[in-house]
Amino acid sequence: MANKDLDYYLNLNWTLIEGTDLDFEGNIYHYIEIKEIPSFVFCAKTIEKARENYKKQLKLTLIVMLENGDDIQEPGQPNEEFDWENICP
Repeated sequence: MANKDLDYYLNLNWTLIEGTDLDFEGNIYHYIEIKEIPSFVFCAKTIEKARENYKKQLKLTLIVMLENGDDIQEPGQPNEEFDWENICP
């Protein structure tokens, strides 16, 4: 298979997790997480804005991951458990 580049990753069918929470002032905000990228979260005032704009942050996240040579778990790959104690001592 050819090299997996930014366009390849941007066009994958990522597993989106949508939710709501409260900010520090008690206002509701909406977020989108990506199951395969545990460090990814995008927040907006409405779910529509979150859905419309999360790919901009995803692109930046993937650029950094590719530049760092990070392993990018693709949708459908077996989920590896992270050793959070060693990542965040």
